[in-house]
Parts: sequence; structure tokens; C-alpha cells
Amino acid sequence: MRAKVAIADHAKADFGTKMRRLREGKGVSLRQIADATKISIGALEALERNDISRLPGGIFSRAFVRSYAVEVGLDPEETVRDFMVQFPDDSVTAGSPHAPKPMYDLDEPRRRRGGPLTVVALVALSVLIGVILFFTLAARP
Repeated sequence: MRAKVAIADHAKADFGTKMRRLREGKGVSLRQIADATKISIGALEALERNDISRLPGGIFSRAFVRSYAVEVGLDPEETVRDFMVQFPDDSVTAGSPHAPKPMYDLDEPRRRRGGPLTVVALVALSVLIGVILFFTLAARP
């Protein structure tokens, strides 16, 4: 059973390893990608090591991945989506239309509670009821 798990883990390589293997399989060097994309070899190496802390972040990291994918003959949009699946960190996904949507709405509790307009309406209703009661009780002999 352990052998099957090890094989499955090996077959399902992380993003950077997968990219490096594809690049090497196509016979493309990091220097060639760096020359074509104007991305430093250090940044490309970091990408292949899954070291996103060495990438500029946000749209720029995704642009690096997209450019790398084009140079090794992959679909750039699909490759960016794969990248964001492995690295769902905000530093990677910020501003992306491909970013996974949260399973919950962070604003939902605020909307259920009501806003300042609801509070003002409740206060106004309380004052109106108080005024009506005052005049009703004051009019009795």
C-alpha cells in the first residue's frame, strides 16, 4: 500500500517540479527562457523551487508563470490556474479573475444585522410610540 502512495505522490509533482520537468523534456534552458522573457534566472529558479517569496507577487508573479508557460509550449491561462491552486496565498491571487472564490460571504453577517439606517428607523419608531402613549395617557381625565 505504501508503494502505491509513494508512486501517486511522485506522479503528482508540485508545480515547480512539474514546470522544470516539462522545460527539461523540451530541451529548453533557463537561460533561453530568461532571454526571451526578460525574467531573471534567479526568479525562474525560485519558481521551479516553489519559492514564491522570491517572486514579486500578485499580477507580476502570474505574468512570470504565464511567460514561462508560453516558452515551454503550455497553455498560459491553464498554467496560471494550476499555479494559483498550489499557491492560493493572497500574494499570488490578489486581483486575479481566476482566484478561487470563498465558500462563504464575509459580508453576510453584516448585511443580516442591518446597518445604521435600521438603527435610525428603530429609534424613530420608539420615539413615535412614546409620543403617542404620552398624548393618549395625558388626554385621560
